[in-house]
Amino acid sequence: MSATPSVVWTGGTEHWIKKGDVKLFLWNKPRAEGTKPAGTLLFVHGSSMAGQPTVDLTVPGRPDSSAMDWFRERGFDTWVMDNEGYGRSDKSRPINFDISNGADDLEAGAKYIEQTTGARKLHLYGISSGALKAALFAQRNPDRVARLALDAFVWTGNGSPTLDERKKKLADFQKNNRRPIDRAFVRSIFSRDHAGCADDATVEAFADAILTLDDSMPTGTYVDMCSKLPLIDPKKLNVPTLLMRGEYDGIASIEDLIDFFALLPDMDKQFTVMKGISHASFQQKNYRMVYHILHGFLTQEDPVYVGDHA
Repeated sequence: MSATPSVVWTGGTEHWIKKGDVKLFLWNKPRAEGTKPAGTLLFVHGSSMAGQPTVDLTVPGRPDSSAMDWFRERGFDTWVMDNEGYGRSDKSRPINFDISNGADDLEAGAKYIEQTTGARKLHLYGISSGALKAALFAQRNPDRVARLALDAFVWTGNGSPTLDERKKKLADFQKNNRRPIDRAFVRSIFSRDHAGCADDATVEAFADAILTLDDSMPTGTYVDMCSKLPLIDPKKLNVPTLLMRGEYDGIASIEDLIDFFALLPDMDKQFTVMKGISHASFQQKNYRMVYHILHGFLTQEDPVYVGDHA
């Protein structure tokens, strides 16, 4: 475990569930008292950080830094899970905790949330490899998804400078189930695509939060993204879907995402490019713009006319 100063999360409730013999951690912040119910929102983290640092980050002097708090104050019952191999969830199995395994985690979490709250259909927001996990869950369980938001998503990987660079270390990732991380690595998340998209205080707070929970990360999502794409069939992703692509994000080209978007069968779909954003959108200077885009999609009214669609 890292020697980084401890970060303490407050204002929510810890939940522990089982996926077979595997213990998984969920963190819940219910909708704020007096707000109109807006649905249940499950956030899905990426390859190099657990759930709470991603969506419940506190940074002094940065209003609305916690995405969970911002959405709960607008009526959402908010949840985030540490996938197996991350954060406080079980890390004991000798596997690399790939994207399919992460989608299995989401299935266990969705069942628990339904049993606990009665919410069968969830809004899902996933970022980076978390977007792949969320999309795979939705592909397998379309009846469990109300709306799906995919941030920093990648389909084939064509035209991705980030993945081209990462592939140089693929042999090492394939030989090891985990990879070490440190503060310099966390900082590199914000410098590799376009410097200046995030302020230093937020980057350091993000690093504190990540390194409080982990000093290494699974290699499975890296292996999948470098050698096994595409993992999602857009023709089978028949749910309302939002693709969110940072202007400077190097994980996927716009062309790759447009091709994916065109094949999505549900015409309730949106594709947005987020100005001034690189990769970790909730930690960027323009984070409240990201919240606005996501909130607009999740609260969009159903169409009163659907033409020939069933």
